[in-house]
Amino acid sequence: MSERLPIADGPEVRAHAAALFQEHRRALGAVLALHGLAAVAGLAGPRLLGELVQAVKDGTSTSHIDRVVALLAGFVLAQTLLTWFARRASFVLSEEVFARLREDFMRRVLALPLSTVERAGTGDLVSRTTADVDALARTVRFAIPEVLIAAVTTVLTIAAATLVSPIASVPCIVGLPAILIGTRWYLRRAPEGYLWERAAYATMTGTVGETVDGGRTVDALSLGRRRIERIDADLADAYAAERRTLYLRTVWFPTVEIAYVLPVASALVWGGWLLSSGRASIGDVTAVALYVQLLADPVDRLISWLDEIQVGATSFARL
Repeated sequence: MSERLPIADGPEVRAHAAALFQEHRRALGAVLALHGLAAVAGLAGPRLLGELVQAVKDGTSTSHIDRVVALLAGFVLAQTLLTWFARRASFVLSEEVFARLREDFMRRVLALPLSTVERAGTGDLVSRTTADVDALARTVRFAIPEVLIAAVTTVLTIAAATLVSPIASVPCIVGLPAILIGTRWYLRRAPEGYLWERAAYATMTGTVGETVDGGRTVDALSLGRRRIERIDADLADAYAAERRTLYLRTVWFPTVEIAYVLPVASALVWGGWLLSSGRASIGDVTAVALYVQLLADPVDRLISWLDEIQVGATSFARL
């Protein structure tokens, strides 16, 4: 009977992740600063458009409109350049972090006693050196940079809307309860589900590998039917694990996606009431409505990549 290799617990994973962030704190700070500047440049557009709408309502000259359009073009160009530099810095940092993780993992694998490897079987070790490394690579290279970008953009967008008009920016947080409730439910169940999924595939990989390696023995001892039954059982377990994680996603995604629709609809209704009652100007309402609409993209990316983060965190714990 094979014994699975140990899996790091939550505190150990967090401590190792914190050590990595501490080691690369300067590069991480530079990445966050670049993404922050890019987000600020992108947030100038709604503010300028709101002021332009207000100016047109009050009566303005074509020269003023030309200046606003020129400013908009300048901020768009600045955002494009800053975003390029920010993403480049993110990818460079992620490659450095992943290189460190890969080197640490290979050093520890090669230092394992042979008896430990033999007791664990080939499947567990092979799955960790292939599937788990690939999953962690995708997380470090793509998921973490995207989550950083989305988080910075979300915070700065809400701050910009609040600066325009605190009372008109209330719809920015209308969808927050749905996000918090759905995400809390998901995060409490996802780690166990993904650990089960990874372990099931490790077992299946080991069973198939052992059957192939011992093919002559299987034929000589007429063990073919028994090995087929074993593989079928492993497949059934992997299928059940996949269904479990799929169920978590099918409940979580619709719940949080409500948060994309509610703020926009609320901004239109709430802004219309504020405008009709004289509590806000049309420029403020326009700017806040645009900011609320802009929130949908970073929040969607944050939620989408959070699922990938869970897969990567599970692989990180196994590695």
